Amino acid sequence: MFPVQQITQALYNMPFGMACLWALTWNVLILLGCVAVGELLIRLNRQHRVAEVPPPLTFTEVGLAVSTVVLNTLISVLGMWLWRMGWIHPVPFSLGRMLLDFGVFFLGMDLGMYVLHRVAHHPRIYPWAHLTHHKYENPRPLTLFVLNPLEVLGFGFLWLFAVLVYPATVEGMVLYLTFNVVFGLLGHVGVEPFPLGWIKRPVLKEISTSTFHAEHHQDSHHNYGFYTLIWDRLLGTLSPAYEEDFQRARTQHFDSSD
Repeated sequence: MFPVQQITQALYNMPFGMACLWALTWNVLILLGCVAVGELLIRLNRQHRVAEVPPPLTFTEVGLAVSTVVLNTLISVLGMWLWRMGWIHPVPFSLGRMLLDFGVFFLGMDLGMYVLHRVAHHPRIYPWAHLTHHKYENPRPLTLFVLNPLEVLGFGFLWLFAVLVYPATVEGMVLYLTFNVVFGLLGHVGVEPFPLGWIKRPVLKEISTSTFHAEHHQDSHHNYGFYTLIWDRLLGTLSPAYEEDFQRARTQHFDSSD
């Protein structure tokens, strides 16, 4: 964990303008990495599609993805400023504390985003916010970043609120943010890379899959969760066809030329 601490200290001490440039570079690399890894997952699992092959990429999608990178950078910059001003208080590292922090963020943010997602589908809010993302029902890796700016800011401020009220290790934050990107990507590759037995294993069956989020793109009344199925199960919004669709994706092979 020492490299994380070293990088963090360097980031804290460097001129703020340079730190902002670092934040922009890092967010651009996240987007490029997601697209590259996502395309690899599609190639490796092209016979296990959970959505139709998306139409050709449009300038609108690219523009929205660029705006998401810019806004994510601004959220990162605001977080660094709050940290330097003493509003965010990282705590010393220990393996146990890092794992605890990850668990708190993983479940807490999952609940928070479930609630925000349900709110985003309210008839008075959906048309001018969340509809933007749902215009792309057959996702590709870039779709993870194709969001209305209001949604990007909503998640960003939820995350800032979490780290303001819950002091955590930097390592725990980094671990959570890494998993956040991974789950976001898996939900938008349009193929199912998880093995057939995934939904039969205790604990694992409560973890979100590509099928789970793809169903939401095709049926906006179900599957509002992000990392887990817990809140959808408890609140009655889990798609009744989830297990059937997952098994179909893993057992029926599609002839795809993507």
